[in-house]
Amino acid sequence: MHIGLPKEIKDNEFRVGLTPGAVKMLVAKGHRVTVESGAGEGSFISNNEYLAAGAEIASRADAAWSADMVVKVKEPLNSEFAYLRPDLILFTYLHLASNKVLTDALIASGTTAIAYETVQTPSGQLPLLMPMSEVAGRMAAQVGADILQKHQGGRGILMGGVPGVAPADVVILGGGTVGANAARIAVGMGARVTILDVSHDRLAYFDDLYKGGIQTRRSNTNSLEEAVYEADLVIGAVLIPGRKAPWLITRDMLAKMRKSAVIVDVAIDQGGCVETSKPTTHSNPTYEVDGIVHYCVANMPGAVPRTSTFALTNQTIDYVLLLADHGLAAIRTNPALLHGVNIYQRTVTHSGVAAAFGMEFVPIKEYADF
Repeated sequence: MHIGLPKEIKDNEFRVGLTPGAVKMLVAKGHRVTVESGAGEGSFISNNEYLAAGAEIASRADAAWSADMVVKVKEPLNSEFAYLRPDLILFTYLHLASNKVLTDALIASGTTAIAYETVQTPSGQLPLLMPMSEVAGRMAAQVGADILQKHQGGRGILMGGVPGVAPADVVILGGGTVGANAARIAVGMGARVTILDVSHDRLAYFDDLYKGGIQTRRSNTNSLEEAVYEADLVIGAVLIPGRKAPWLITRDMLAKMRKSAVIVDVAIDQGGCVETSKPTTHSNPTYEVDGIVHYCVANMPGAVPRTSTFALTNQTIDYVLLLADHGLAAIRTNPALLHGVNIYQRTVTHSGVAAAFGMEFVPIKEYADF
Protein backbone atom coordinates (compact mmCIF):
# COMPACT_ATOMS: atom_id res chain seq x y z
CA MET A 1 0.00 0.00 0.00
CA HIS A 2 1.03 3.59 -0.59
CA ILE A 3 0.92 5.61 2.65
CA GLY A 4 1.07 9.40 2.71
CA LEU A 5 2.38 11.55 5.55
CA PRO A 6 1.48 15.22 4.98
CA LYS A 7 2.69 18.13 7.08
CA GLU A 8 0.19 19.35 9.68
CA ILE A 9 -1.16 22.84 9.00
CA LYS A 10 -3.27 23.56 12.09
CA ASP A 11 -2.14 26.56 14.15
CA ASN A 12 1.08 25.68 16.00
CA GLU A 13 0.61 21.97 15.33
CA PHE A 14 4.08 20.48 15.24
CA ARG A 15 3.31 16.78 15.64
CA VAL A 16 3.65 14.36 12.73
CA GLY A 17 1.71 11.18 12.03
CA LEU A 18 4.60 8.69 11.87
CA THR A 19 8.14 8.52 13.23
CA PRO A 20 11.03 7.28 11.07
CA GLY A 21 10.96 4.04 13.04
CA ALA A 22 7.34 3.47 12.05
CA VAL A 23 8.17 4.27 8.43
CA LYS A 24 10.97 1.74 8.53
CA MET A 25 8.54 -0.94 9.73
CA LEU A 26 6.14 -0.18 6.89
CA VAL A 27 8.85 -0.16 4.22
CA ALA A 28 10.25 -3.45 5.56
CA LYS A 29 6.87 -5.03 4.81
CA GLY A 30 6.92 -3.78 1.22
CA HIS A 31 4.82 -0.65 1.60
CA ARG A 32 5.61 2.70 0.02
CA VAL A 33 5.66 5.84 2.20
CA THR A 34 5.63 9.40 0.88
CA VAL A 35 6.48 12.14 3.37
CA GLU A 36 5.83 15.80 2.64
CA SER A 37 9.08 17.71 3.00
CA GLY A 38 9.38 19.24 6.46
CA ALA A 39 6.54 17.19 7.95
CA GLY A 40 8.69 16.14 10.89
CA GLU A 41 10.62 19.35 11.49
CA GLY A 42 8.34 20.54 14.29
CA SER A 43 9.11 17.31 16.16
CA PHE A 44 12.82 17.67 15.36
CA ILE A 45 12.71 14.86 12.80
CA SER A 46 14.58 15.67 9.59
CA ASN A 47 13.85 14.70 5.99
CA ASN A 48 17.11 12.74 6.04
CA GLU A 49 15.85 10.56 8.89
CA TYR A 50 12.78 9.67 6.86
CA LEU A 51 14.93 9.01 3.79
CA ALA A 52 17.16 6.71 5.82
CA ALA A 53 14.04 4.81 6.93
CA GLY A 54 13.11 4.22 3.28
CA ALA A 55 10.54 6.96 2.67
CA GLU A 56 10.22 9.18 -0.36
CA ILE A 57 10.26 12.94 0.25
CA ALA A 58 7.79 15.05 -1.72
CA SER A 59 7.99 18.82 -2.03
CA ARG A 60 4.21 19.25 -2.29
CA ALA A 61 1.37 18.24 -0.01
CA ASP A 62 -0.70 16.76 -2.86
CA ALA A 63 1.93 14.06 -3.40
CA ALA A 64 1.42 12.78 0.14
CA TRP A 65 -2.36 13.14 -0.10
CA SER A 66 -2.43 11.11 -3.35
CA ALA A 67 -1.58 7.94 -1.41
CA ASP A 68 -3.99 5.06 -0.76
CA MET A 69 -4.00 5.89 2.96
CA VAL A 70 -3.11 9.17 4.63
CA VAL A 71 -1.92 9.06 8.23
CA LYS A 72 -2.17 12.34 10.12
CA VAL A 73 -2.45 13.71 13.63
CA LYS A 74 -5.20 16.32 13.33
CA GLU A 75 -8.34 16.55 11.23
CA PRO A 76 -8.19 18.05 7.72
CA LEU A 77 -8.79 21.79 7.57
CA ASN A 78 -10.90 23.48 4.90
CA SER A 79 -7.92 24.04 2.62
CA GLU A 80 -7.29 20.27 2.63
CA PHE A 81 -10.83 19.22 1.71
CA ALA A 82 -9.89 19.21 -1.98
CA TYR A 83 -7.58 16.25 -1.31
CA LEU A 84 -10.43 14.04 -0.06
CA ARG A 85 -11.66 11.42 -2.52
CA PRO A 86 -13.61 8.10 -2.63
CA ASP A 87 -10.60 5.78 -2.82
CA LEU A 88 -8.81 7.34 0.17
CA ILE A 89 -8.51 5.91 3.68
CA LEU A 90 -7.95 8.73 6.18
CA PHE A 91 -6.56 7.69 9.57
CA THR A 92 -6.27 10.52 12.10
CA TYR A 93 -7.98 12.29 14.99
CA LEU A 94 -11.31 13.60 13.66
CA HIS A 95 -13.61 14.56 16.58
CA LEU A 96 -16.51 14.81 14.15
CA ALA A 97 -19.23 15.20 16.78
CA SER A 98 -18.15 18.82 17.19
CA ASN A 99 -17.39 19.53 13.52
CA LYS A 100 -20.35 19.47 11.13
CA VAL A 101 -18.40 21.13 8.31
CA LEU A 102 -15.78 18.38 8.24
CA THR A 103 -18.42 15.68 8.63
CA ASP A 104 -20.27 17.00 5.58
CA ALA A 105 -17.02 17.27 3.59
CA LEU A 106 -16.04 13.67 4.34
CA ILE A 107 -19.50 12.41 3.40
CA ALA A 108 -19.49 14.36 0.15
CA SER A 109 -16.01 13.12 -0.79
CA GLY A 110 -16.69 9.43 -0.18
CA THR A 111 -13.49 9.11 1.88
CA THR A 112 -13.33 6.27 4.39
CA ALA A 113 -12.61 8.13 7.62
CA ILE A 114 -11.20 6.23 10.60
CA ALA A 115 -10.89 8.25 13.79
CA TYR A 116 -8.14 7.51 16.29
CA GLU A 117 -10.36 8.62 19.16
CA THR A 118 -13.10 6.03 18.51
CA VAL A 119 -10.88 3.00 17.92
CA GLN A 120 -12.10 0.93 20.84
CA THR A 121 -11.14 -2.52 22.07
CA PRO A 122 -13.76 -5.08 23.19
CA SER A 123 -12.84 -4.23 26.80
CA GLY A 124 -13.77 -0.59 26.19
CA GLN A 125 -10.23 0.81 26.05
CA LEU A 126 -9.40 3.67 23.66
CA PRO A 127 -5.78 2.83 22.81
CA LEU A 128 -5.19 5.63 20.30
CA LEU A 129 -6.80 8.34 22.39
CA MET A 130 -4.96 7.33 25.56
CA PRO A 131 -1.45 8.68 24.78
CA MET A 132 -2.68 12.16 23.88
CA SER A 133 -5.08 12.14 26.82
CA GLU A 134 -2.10 11.42 29.05
CA VAL A 135 -0.20 14.34 27.56
CA ALA A 136 -3.18 16.72 27.63
CA GLY A 137 -4.03 15.79 31.21
CA ARG A 138 -0.52 16.49 32.43
CA MET A 139 -0.36 19.69 30.42
CA ALA A 140 -3.72 20.87 31.81
CA ALA A 141 -2.30 21.23 35.31
CA GLN A 142 0.84 22.93 34.03
CA VAL A 143 -1.09 25.32 31.80
CA GLY A 144 -3.59 26.03 34.56
CA ALA A 145 -0.77 26.86 36.98
CA ASP A 146 0.66 29.31 34.46
CA ILE A 147 -2.66 31.05 33.75
CA LEU A 148 -3.37 31.40 37.47
CA GLN A 149 -0.59 33.98 37.53
CA LYS A 150 -1.93 37.53 37.69
CA HIS A 151 -0.24 38.72 34.50
CA GLN A 152 -2.01 35.91 32.63
CA GLY A 153 -5.41 37.01 33.93
CA GLY A 154 -5.66 34.52 36.78
CA ARG A 155 -6.19 34.92 40.50
CA GLY A 156 -2.51 35.35 41.30
CA ILE A 157 -2.26 32.05 43.14
CA LEU A 158 0.67 29.67 43.41
CA MET A 159 -0.47 26.09 42.89
CA GLY A 160 1.34 24.72 45.94
CA GLY A 161 1.01 27.79 48.14
CA VAL A 162 3.75 28.44 50.70
CA PRO A 163 3.99 27.77 54.45
CA GLY A 164 1.16 29.63 56.10
CA VAL A 165 -0.74 30.26 52.84
CA ALA A 166 -3.22 27.80 51.32
CA PRO A 167 -2.51 26.15 47.94
CA ALA A 168 -4.74 26.45 44.90
CA ASP A 169 -8.05 24.61 44.87
CA VAL A 170 -8.10 22.45 41.73
CA VAL A 171 -11.30 20.72 40.62
CA ILE A 172 -11.13 18.01 37.96
CA LEU A 173 -14.33 17.01 36.18
CA GLY A 174 -13.93 13.40 35.12
CA GLY A 175 -11.66 10.66 36.41
CA GLY A 176 -10.61 9.06 33.13
CA THR A 177 -7.17 9.22 31.54
CA VAL A 178 -7.11 13.02 31.28
CA GLY A 179 -8.38 13.48 34.81
CA ALA A 180 -5.98 10.95 36.30
CA ASN A 181 -2.98 12.59 34.67
CA ALA A 182 -4.13 16.09 35.57
CA ALA A 183 -4.50 14.97 39.19
CA ARG A 184 -1.03 13.45 39.22
CA ILE A 185 0.62 16.71 38.19
CA ALA A 186 -1.61 18.97 40.31
CA VAL A 187 -0.96 16.88 43.41
CA GLY A 188 2.75 16.89 42.62
CA MET A 189 2.63 20.70 42.47
CA GLY A 190 1.08 20.77 45.92
CA ALA A 191 -2.45 21.82 44.99
CA ARG A 192 -5.57 20.83 46.91
CA VAL A 193 -7.32 18.53 44.42
CA THR A 194 -10.93 17.39 44.09
CA ILE A 195 -12.01 14.85 41.46
CA LEU A 196 -15.64 14.38 40.46
CA ASP A 197 -16.85 11.33 38.57
CA VAL A 198 -20.06 9.30 38.21
CA SER A 199 -18.25 6.01 38.81
CA HIS A 200 -17.89 4.92 42.43
CA ASP A 201 -15.24 2.40 41.41
CA ARG A 202 -13.20 5.15 39.81
CA LEU A 203 -13.49 7.37 42.88
CA ALA A 204 -12.46 4.43 45.08
CA TYR A 205 -9.40 3.96 42.85
CA PHE A 206 -8.29 7.55 43.42
CA ASP A 207 -9.00 7.39 47.13
CA ASP A 208 -6.84 4.30 47.44
CA LEU A 209 -4.10 5.65 45.16
CA TYR A 210 -3.69 8.91 47.05
CA LYS A 211 -4.50 7.46 50.49
CA GLY A 212 -7.09 10.15 51.10
CA GLY A 213 -4.74 12.88 49.91
CA ILE A 214 -7.28 14.18 47.43
CA GLN A 215 -11.01 14.70 47.76
CA THR A 216 -13.29 12.48 45.68
CA ARG A 217 -16.91 13.37 45.09
CA ARG A 218 -19.73 11.65 43.24
CA SER A 219 -20.65 13.97 40.39
CA ASN A 220 -24.17 15.38 40.52
CA THR A 221 -25.63 18.86 40.21
CA ASN A 222 -25.11 19.80 43.86
CA SER A 223 -21.61 18.42 44.32
CA LEU A 224 -20.46 19.85 41.01
CA GLU A 225 -21.72 23.35 41.82
CA GLU A 226 -20.22 23.30 45.30
CA ALA A 227 -16.82 22.24 44.00
CA VAL A 228 -16.72 24.57 41.00
CA TYR A 229 -17.75 27.63 43.00
CA GLU A 230 -14.82 27.11 45.38
CA ALA A 231 -12.24 26.34 42.67
CA ASP A 232 -9.29 28.43 41.56
CA LEU A 233 -8.72 26.08 38.62
CA VAL A 234 -11.25 23.78 36.93
CA ILE A 235 -10.03 21.13 34.49
CA GLY A 236 -12.71 19.72 32.19
CA ALA A 237 -11.82 16.09 31.52
CA VAL A 238 -15.17 14.67 30.41
CA LEU A 239 -15.36 12.09 27.62
CA ILE A 240 -18.16 10.11 26.03
CA PRO A 241 -16.40 8.25 23.17
CA GLY A 242 -17.36 9.67 19.80
CA ARG A 243 -20.10 11.89 21.21
CA LYS A 244 -20.35 15.58 21.94
CA ALA A 245 -19.30 16.36 25.50
CA PRO A 246 -22.14 17.37 27.86
CA TRP A 247 -22.16 20.86 29.38
CA LEU A 248 -21.39 20.48 33.07
CA ILE A 249 -20.72 24.18 33.66
CA THR A 250 -23.37 26.58 32.35
CA ARG A 251 -23.07 30.28 31.62
CA ASP A 252 -25.14 31.07 34.71
CA MET A 253 -22.66 29.23 36.93
CA LEU A 254 -19.76 31.49 35.97
CA ALA A 255 -21.12 34.40 38.01
CA LYS A 256 -20.89 32.30 41.18
CA MET A 257 -17.30 31.21 40.60
CA ARG A 258 -14.30 32.94 42.16
CA LYS A 259 -13.31 36.03 40.21
CA SER A 260 -10.48 35.31 37.74
CA ALA A 261 -10.73 31.57 38.27
CA VAL A 262 -9.37 29.52 35.37
CA ILE A 263 -11.09 26.85 33.29
CA VAL A 264 -8.96 24.50 31.18
CA ASP A 265 -11.45 22.64 29.01
CA VAL A 266 -9.61 19.60 27.68
CA ALA A 267 -12.94 18.29 26.35
CA ILE A 268 -12.98 21.04 23.72
CA ASP A 269 -12.11 18.56 20.95
CA GLN A 270 -15.56 17.07 21.52
CA GLY A 271 -17.30 20.43 21.85
CA GLY A 272 -16.28 21.24 25.42
CA CYS A 273 -17.92 20.55 28.77
CA VAL A 274 -18.51 24.24 29.51
CA GLU A 275 -21.31 26.16 27.82
CA THR A 276 -19.06 29.16 27.20
CA SER A 277 -16.16 27.15 25.76
CA LYS A 278 -15.05 27.72 22.18
CA PRO A 279 -11.93 26.38 20.47
CA THR A 280 -8.81 28.51 20.80
CA THR A 281 -5.28 28.18 19.45
CA HIS A 282 -1.78 28.16 20.85
CA SER A 283 -1.34 31.60 19.28
CA ASN A 284 -4.35 33.01 21.14
CA PRO A 285 -5.14 30.47 23.86
CA THR A 286 -7.36 32.29 26.37
CA TYR A 287 -10.37 34.56 26.64
CA GLU A 288 -12.58 35.80 29.45
CA VAL A 289 -16.30 35.39 30.02
CA ASP A 290 -17.98 36.90 33.08
CA GLY A 291 -14.64 37.27 34.84
CA ILE A 292 -13.58 33.64 34.28
CA VAL A 293 -10.50 32.86 32.17
CA HIS A 294 -11.08 30.09 29.60
CA TYR A 295 -8.29 28.05 28.00
CA CYS A 296 -9.71 25.87 25.21
CA VAL A 297 -6.84 24.96 22.89
CA ALA A 298 -8.03 22.10 20.72
CA ASN A 299 -4.58 20.58 20.11
CA MET A 300 -2.86 20.93 23.47
CA PRO A 301 -0.31 18.12 22.89
CA GLY A 302 0.93 19.99 19.81
CA ALA A 303 2.88 22.22 22.20
CA VAL A 304 5.12 19.29 23.16
CA PRO A 305 5.35 17.70 19.72
CA ARG A 306 8.33 15.43 20.08
CA THR A 307 6.97 13.73 23.19
CA SER A 308 3.51 13.57 21.62
CA THR A 309 4.63 12.27 18.22
CA PHE A 310 6.56 9.36 19.67
CA ALA A 311 3.86 8.55 22.24
CA LEU A 312 1.16 8.57 19.58
CA THR A 313 3.07 6.52 17.02
CA ASN A 314 3.85 3.90 19.66
CA GLN A 315 0.12 3.19 19.74
CA THR A 316 -0.98 3.84 16.15
CA ILE A 317 1.68 1.86 14.28
CA ASP A 318 0.12 -1.56 14.89
CA TYR A 319 -3.16 -0.36 13.41
CA VAL A 320 -1.42 1.40 10.52
CA LEU A 321 0.38 -1.86 9.72
CA LEU A 322 -2.93 -3.78 9.79
CA LEU A 323 -4.53 -1.36 7.36
CA ALA A 324 -1.46 -1.28 5.14
CA ASP A 325 -1.22 -5.08 5.01
CA HIS A 326 -4.91 -5.83 4.55
CA GLY A 327 -6.62 -2.62 3.42
CA LEU A 328 -10.23 -2.29 4.51
CA ALA A 329 -10.33 -6.03 5.17
CA ALA A 330 -8.53 -5.18 8.42
CA ILE A 331 -11.67 -3.40 9.57
CA ARG A 332 -13.74 -6.53 9.09
CA THR A 333 -11.48 -8.66 11.24
CA ASN A 334 -10.43 -6.16 13.91
CA PRO A 335 -13.26 -5.02 16.21
CA ALA A 336 -11.27 -2.06 17.53
CA LEU A 337 -10.75 -0.66 14.02
CA LEU A 338 -14.39 -1.31 13.23
CA HIS A 339 -15.37 1.09 16.01
CA GLY A 340 -12.98 3.62 14.50
CA VAL A 341 -14.83 3.96 11.21
CA ASN A 342 -16.85 7.18 11.36
CA ILE A 343 -17.64 7.69 7.66
CA TYR A 344 -17.97 4.93 5.07
CA GLN A 345 -19.59 4.91 1.63
CA ARG A 346 -20.82 8.51 2.16
CA THR A 347 -22.74 7.64 5.34
CA VAL A 348 -22.17 8.14 9.06
CA THR A 349 -21.18 4.84 10.63
CA HIS A 350 -20.65 6.01 14.20
CA SER A 351 -23.70 6.47 16.38
CA GLY A 352 -22.20 9.34 18.38
CA VAL A 353 -21.53 11.43 15.30
CA ALA A 354 -24.99 10.75 13.89
CA ALA A 355 -26.62 11.69 17.19
CA ALA A 356 -24.68 14.96 17.39
CA PHE A 357 -26.18 16.22 14.13
CA GLY A 358 -29.44 14.29 13.87
CA MET A 359 -28.08 12.41 10.86
CA GLU A 360 -28.86 8.90 9.70
CA PHE A 361 -26.70 6.25 11.37
CA VAL A 362 -25.85 3.21 9.25
CA PRO A 363 -23.87 0.50 11.08
CA ILE A 364 -20.95 -0.45 8.90
CA LYS A 365 -21.81 -4.16 9.22
CA GLU A 366 -24.96 -3.51 7.19
CA TYR A 367 -22.93 -2.98 4.02
CA ALA A 368 -22.78 -5.89 1.65
CA ASP A 369 -18.98 -5.87 1.49
CA PHE A 370 -18.90 -6.53 5.20
